[in-house]
Amino acid sequence: MARKKEKPIRKTTSKGGNYRKTKDGAGMTKKGKVKKGSAAAKRRKSFCARSAGQMKKFPKAAKNPNSRLRQARRRWKC
Repeated sequence: MARKKEKPIRKTTSKGGNYRKTKDGAGMTKKGKVKKGSAAAKRRKSFCARSAGQMKKFPKAAKNPNSRLRQARRRWKC
């Protein structure tokens, strides 16, 4: 039986290309900036809470200041 040819896994991003590459600092672009008290501010607060859990789950990434996780948290002002 012949095997199916595997398709490469595509990297997907949010509409509008909100995300930076790791070497560019990771995290969000200007679309990630928010006004105090807005719905987007609540979204940032939620992201910071979720990523804090990732810091606990992955201590190696939490210690490395150049890890994707730390760079994204810095960009989101967590």
